[in-house]
Amino acid sequence: MLDLPGLWLEAEDRQLLRQPEVAGLILFARNTESPRQVAELVRAIRAERPDMLIAIDQEGGRVQRLRRDVLRLPALADVAAVDAEPVESVARAAAWVMATEMLACGIDISFAPVLDLDHGRSQVIGNRSLGGDPDRVSRLAGAYIDGLHAAGMAATGKHFPGHGWAEADSHFALPIDERSLDDIRRTDLVPFAALAGKLDGIMPAHVVYSQVDPLPAGFSTRWLQDILRADLGFDGVIFSDDLTMAGAHAVGGMDARIDAAQAAGCDMLLICNDRAAAEEGLVHAQKQQLQCPSRIARMLTRTPAGSDYRATPQWRQAVTLLREFDLV
Repeated sequence: MLDLPGLWLEAEDRQLLRQPEVAGLILFARNTESPRQVAELVRAIRAERPDMLIAIDQEGGRVQRLRRDVLRLPALADVAAVDAEPVESVARAAAWVMATEMLACGIDISFAPVLDLDHGRSQVIGNRSLGGDPDRVSRLAGAYIDGLHAAGMAATGKHFPGHGWAEADSHFALPIDERSLDDIRRTDLVPFAALAGKLDGIMPAHVVYSQVDPLPAGFSTRWLQDILRADLGFDGVIFSDDLTMAGAHAVGGMDARIDAAQAAGCDMLLICNDRAAAEEGLVHAQKQQLQCPSRIARMLTRTPAGSDYRATPQWRQAVTLLREFDLV
């Protein structure tokens, strides 16, 4: 899964998209001017590659790539702070309106929800989390996933098995979580275990859990095969986090990162914000004859919301509920 430099496809982008090893694109703020422009960009991408999985990070709060002419979504911490029951209805509504607006642009998935616990230690997670109580996070995240599914969007939980304890930001450093596996199972792993059967995708963290494995989770067969697949029974798509992040450098150069992530069990490898690294990775993927796993096709929703979705009773009800708690 690669990225694009701007708002429109250039000749170089089109050539890149034609490579069969490129199975997905992720859109960033630089690619999103308005819903109409995003929809036109997506149509251009589909003209080159109808089978392309198109993703975005539209969590809400400080992580919302498309902001113009769509709802300014609440951070998950603000959703969790609603002092009313059932707060699950609010979480479901927040997910539904986000998914509906993204599907209307032709985007397949937003990488959501964040399942990391807020231990008050990680600034990169912070208010992106639904809180510090693993059972309540599981309950609210389950409702959020229901909202995504009701809109027609697959759900991707991140960052397995939990990024909330490690203080460093894996974009810029390699975080270390020194807790035991038992401690992690009792806390951060709870939402992933509870929701493994509902999630369509999971993204592991570029964090080393030093008492479990010396490798970051996204490169660890212990975490991805023994625990996520075997113990938790997860059968969906495993997305690597961005392989250009500093937390991924622990395993070596780009070729080594690709090999390690694939060997550990990642189905789709993200290489973002570095076109030279993406091209290097693509050459390596071609040499290795990497194949796109069939389970990725499950993420291709192709059930876009109609352009008149704001006129529907479902939209009015969801937005009214969110406005009742000053969330939009």
